[in-house]
Amino acid sequence: MKILNLTQHTATEDQVAAGVFDLESGLKQRLQDLLTFVSIPSKKDVELRAIQIVRMVQSNHITCDGAMIGGALFLMSELEFQLKLQKIKPMFAFSERVSSETTAPDGSVTKTNIFKHVGFV
Repeated sequence: MKILNLTQHTATEDQVAAGVFDLESGLKQRLQDLLTFVSIPSKKDVELRAIQIVRMVQSNHITCDGAMIGGALFLMSELEFQLKLQKIKPMFAFSERVSSETTAPDGSVTKTNIFKHVGFV
C-alpha cells in the first residue's frame, strides 16, 4: 500500500517500511504552510485548506492508496472528508511510547521518550 504523508513531519524509517512516502521538498513546504494556522480560522477557512491540500495532491499527479494525516484537530475531520471524496483513505499513525531513564553522575535523571510506529488507524 502506498501511503502519502500529509503531516508536517518527515516519515520515520518504520513508517517508510510500512509504505509511507513524503512529498518532495517544495510541496512539503506548501503542505506545511497549509497545515499551519496563525489565527483562529473560520469554518470556511478550514474547508478551503482541506480542499487545497487535496488539490495539491491531485494537481501534482501523486498516486496513493491512503494518506497519513495529523495536525490541528479542527482540520482533520474536514481533511478526512475531502480525501474520501477523492477515494483516498485517511489514516492516522499509531505509535508506542518507549521511555528510558538515564542517571547522571550528579544524580539527576534524564527521561527520553521514543515514539515507535506500530501501525495505522
